[in-house]
Amino acid sequence: MSVATARSRRLEYSESTRDALVDSAVELFTKRGYAGTSLDEVAKRARVTKGALYHHFSGKQALFEAAFDIVETKAMRRLGEIVSGPGHPWETAMAGLRAYVRVCLDPAFQRIVVHEGPVVMGWARWREAEEHYSFGVIRASVSALVESGEIEEMPVEVMSRLLYGR
Repeated sequence: MSVATARSRRLEYSESTRDALVDSAVELFTKRGYAGTSLDEVAKRARVTKGALYHHFSGKQALFEAAFDIVETKAMRRLGEIVSGPGHPWETAMAGLRAYVRVCLDPAFQRIVVHEGPVVMGWARWREAEEHYSFGVIRASVSALVESGEIEEMPVEVMSRLLYGR
């Protein structure tokens, strides 16, 4: 076995361990919340040792932020595909809005992003994360509507901020 093969297997194993921990954390944080979830439970559900958990994450806060990241990434990827997809800009914007409402009804999104995120991450860090994830989708929708002539030409950044509420 070559060094490259051993290294790639090690990296593959490391990534699968991290993924299992994050998936486990998403499930447990969704069901029990941040305060009701222990790192022992996360490690046990992921079928790894607590040492493996600490190899990947500095603690519960870092694990929560990874869970937050995966929930937001999946949601915003779906929404981004919808609002930048083919079709009439107004219809894709409306489809994006409907999809966003469905995302907000998802238990993992509700618990981890909406309810627990501001408390666990702190208001400033949570807003920074939301800016990174959600705002781009809104800006893309507004930009498409302005470019297509569906709404009056205006500064996209300002209009996006007004719609985003921040």
